[in-house]
Amino acid sequence: MIKNLMRGLTPLALVLSPLAVPSPALSANVVLLPDALAELTEAAEEPAGFQVSAFPHWNAGLDPADGCDTRSEVLLTEAVDAPATGAGCALTGGRWTSSYDGQSVSDPAALRVDHLVPLAEAWESGASGWTADRRERFANDQGAAATLVAVTARSRQDRAGRDPAAWVPTDAARYCRYLGDWVGTKLRWDLSADKDEVETLKLFADGPCEDTVVIRSTSPH
Repeated sequence: MIKNLMRGLTPLALVLSPLAVPSPALSANVVLLPDALAELTEAAEEPAGFQVSAFPHWNAGLDPADGCDTRSEVLLTEAVDAPATGAGCALTGGRWTSSYDGQSVSDPAALRVDHLVPLAEAWESGASGWTADRRERFANDQGAAATLVAVTARSRQDRAGRDPAAWVPTDAARYCRYLGDWVGTKLRWDLSADKDEVETLKLFADGPCEDTVVIRSTSPH
């Protein structure tokens, strides 16, 4: 599976992808992907019992007084061109760039706000043992830019909730950033990674994505 995944990426993508991610001066909160990966806990997944309802979303968001739920707040934050906001936080117009495939979208109804680490993946990686409150906070997390992302419905369907052992974006400018955000989100929420996932991440971290930066955001305990 890992070799098949790597074969799916064009040689051009393998050459260009590190250049697509800027490398700011490293600090206590910014590390390279290989170093961040070393902090991940490897553990077998525990898939039993997952239900979407275990992760209540969308809630009233960061500002309950603005009339916008978490989904709408994420769309407002990620808009390249801001949409108009009407009664009940109805969004019209605006423009976005889909996080997974780079497509430009001008209809907010055509977008999906996706959990970069899918809810089922989170459940299998440790969230099954969380309180209901912590699962709700994960499902509505706007404290780190990568946790929730605006994407096209097609790219969300293409990913189908799979982890990096089975799917990464094919776009040269996006798959290294995606993997960095994946690892950053797992570290932020103290989620584990299974053996195939870790092997895939190491393959990229030791190759085309070795210069990708990972933001260490404060753990929301």
